[in-house]
Amino acid sequence: MEPSAREPLVRKKSSSYRTFPESAGKRLDKEYLRSLRNKRLYLAVFAAVLGNFSFGFALVYPSPVIPALEAHPSPALRLDQHTASWFGSVFTLGAAAGGVSAMLLNDRLGRKLSIMFSALPSAVGYALMAGAQGIGMLLLGRVLTGYAGGVTSASIPVYISEISHPGVRGMLGACPQIMAVLGSLILYALGLVLDWRWLAVAGEVPVLVMIVLLCFMPNSPRFLLSQGKDDEALGSLCWLRGRDTDYAREYEQIKDSVRKQSRRVSCAEIKDPFIYKPILIAVGMRFLQQLSGVTCVLVYLQSIFKKTSVILKPEYDAALVGLVRLFSVAIAAVSMDKAGRKILLFVSGMSLSHCCSREALT
Repeated sequence: MEPSAREPLVRKKSSSYRTFPESAGKRLDKEYLRSLRNKRLYLAVFAAVLGNFSFGFALVYPSPVIPALEAHPSPALRLDQHTASWFGSVFTLGAAAGGVSAMLLNDRLGRKLSIMFSALPSAVGYALMAGAQGIGMLLLGRVLTGYAGGVTSASIPVYISEISHPGVRGMLGACPQIMAVLGSLILYALGLVLDWRWLAVAGEVPVLVMIVLLCFMPNSPRFLLSQGKDDEALGSLCWLRGRDTDYAREYEQIKDSVRKQSRRVSCAEIKDPFIYKPILIAVGMRFLQQLSGVTCVLVYLQSIFKKTSVILKPEYDAALVGLVRLFSVAIAAVSMDKAGRKILLFVSGMSLSHCCSREALT
């Protein structure tokens, strides 16, 4: 077949996989976007990203706790080098299981209920660590909070992207990372004044607030349409956009997008570069980011600073790192819709920071 004859077919086939078709933003004109009432949308996003706050809090929980437990008077709770390593790392095992199970939960329960479901293992995990009488309870608590973090990390971005409109999608899409970084910063700050058991008690607060607020939030219109609940989807979009706006037009566009994506993708279609290239790029970037070792550094941050020659106390250095992370994520959030995602990745300076870190260690 001639290339000129194949090109329209490829373009038509590829466009059906777009979650948010390129023309959708153009059809939703600026006048419509200005007419939207975003207060309820922001409230729904805030309720959801409390799960990310809890994830960031739980992720770095060992940072101030390991030094405290290494000097604990009770042999049952005292950590040595081996158990301290397990205490910091089992969180990721739970997170991996939570991320995998979220693929099933998102389709069966929906995005909102999946996020709410994560509150159960999170609350139980914090309770176990707060009342721990031995290493086993501490490790189990870490696994459960990790599982909850894995579920929220996979469910919350989907929920936010599906309830947001193009005018604020980039900014709101950065909120999960902002709240995760904020949760880590709050943990570092509370570590200056609270005992390790009370830190676990403090971790229960955002979990309980999240589940209460989400009870009053709508489910994703896109998910409701995929389940054949058209009236509920329309009501959800009305609540998110405002009754006096032209939300029905956006509803029809979402419905058309869901209809196009309802059919299964064949193995032959996966070979289409339009399908596999973005997946490979996104997964590869995320994989390389994790290989940088940033998660390990954050988990053992206070212990690392304790073994280095620094002016400030280790707990203050950890809090300072959390503050810098929050500042950098905030910059990305406010500039994402204007500068674009790609340019921010290019100017992130990750390679430069790794070179500086390597020189500092040598």
